[in-house]
Amino acid sequence: MEQFFQLKKNNTTIATEVIAGASSFLATSYIIVVNPSILSQAGMPFAAVLTATILVSFFSSLMMGLYAKNPILVAPGMGLNAFFTFTVVLGMKVPWQTALGAVFWSGIIFLLLSIFNIRTHIVKAIPKQLRYAITAGIGLFITLIGFTSAKFIVANPATIIGIGALKPALVTFLAGFFVMAVLLIRKAKGAILFGILFTTLAAYPIGRYWGGADPLVSYKGVFGMPNFSLLFNLDIIGSLKWSFLPVIFAFVFTDMFDSLSTFIGLSEAANLLDENGEPQNVKQSLLTDAVSTTLASLVGSSPGTAYIESAVGIGSGGRTGLTAVVGALLFLPFLFLAPLLSIVPSIATAPALVLVGVFMLQSVIKINWTRLDDAIPAFLALVLIPFTYSITQGIIWGFLSFTILKVCSGKAKEISPALWIIDAFAIMALILA
Repeated sequence: MEQFFQLKKNNTTIATEVIAGASSFLATSYIIVVNPSILSQAGMPFAAVLTATILVSFFSSLMMGLYAKNPILVAPGMGLNAFFTFTVVLGMKVPWQTALGAVFWSGIIFLLLSIFNIRTHIVKAIPKQLRYAITAGIGLFITLIGFTSAKFIVANPATIIGIGALKPALVTFLAGFFVMAVLLIRKAKGAILFGILFTTLAAYPIGRYWGGADPLVSYKGVFGMPNFSLLFNLDIIGSLKWSFLPVIFAFVFTDMFDSLSTFIGLSEAANLLDENGEPQNVKQSLLTDAVSTTLASLVGSSPGTAYIESAVGIGSGGRTGLTAVVGALLFLPFLFLAPLLSIVPSIATAPALVLVGVFMLQSVIKINWTRLDDAIPAFLALVLIPFTYSITQGIIWGFLSFTILKVCSGKAKEISPALWIIDAFAIMALILA
């Protein structure tokens, strides 16, 4: 183990790596409940998605540890699951089996881009200002989903949207939100997970002793066998249509840049850099991410991606792939706890969605708001993602507006050939929509 993970070279020990892996797991483990709660709204069985979530998290994190040898956990990504459910399945009326097929092809494309190093050209083609804006826009989108799940924000014919009535369920959501927020501020390990647990316990009396007719929390036992009904239940051929190209592209784009930004940020923070000052083993890490996305489609989940919450384990001293291996192993017992985890109501996961938005919105400080030919496209991408309830629309209009404004302001040289190709796909997406 010492030789394989080079523990001494990285100035760490087995004990430190185990603690770091457990810390990263606690910070990431909320996805075990949150991912099924989102994807089940697309008509997919909760228990089966939970099984898929754990399989993706286990195998992907294990590959990250053993192959890429980085202390980073991989699991189904927030934002990607929202795009899958609310934009593709519910918005575009695409059957979830076909949407999984689109995830499969996006994984294959991501894999090829990583193997042949084409991703470098794509990265350079996307303006940094748009990358920051899209990340923040997805954060706002996830926050909106959290608020609507808790009925904190509701439809209002007079004002389009409004605040929900202060009923017991909403009060419980607010209590859970502030408990989770305080735990995060105090840097408590597993803050999001413990916040979900607190809100679930607080919601138990609702509908049972007071506050409604139907119980929000329904106990169905503790243990159960894994549900593999989603295994290979995808439509690979049906997703090979021109109309699905924008969907596949959006999956590839979001997954790739989310992964790249995570790797770069974590590597810089932990000084996990090679001799050239670049993130260590980045090609292997991106290959792992691509395999994770392909695997996710086969077992029945939205794409997998590297988790920024791995910073918790890195902050605890994790420096090698052993941290990711430990985190991967901790996911496995939850394969047999689906009945227990299914008691978690939507108002318990909603605070996590809102607070994840806080982390993703931090990228707006990197946008140059004083340079309007950069700021206006970034602003459009940022606001249109939540306002149109579509990540795709935000990306499309961000790209197109950037190109139009640069050309009209005499800065066409700032548009790379690859971005022109991306713009062509964006226009095609609008025509085929």
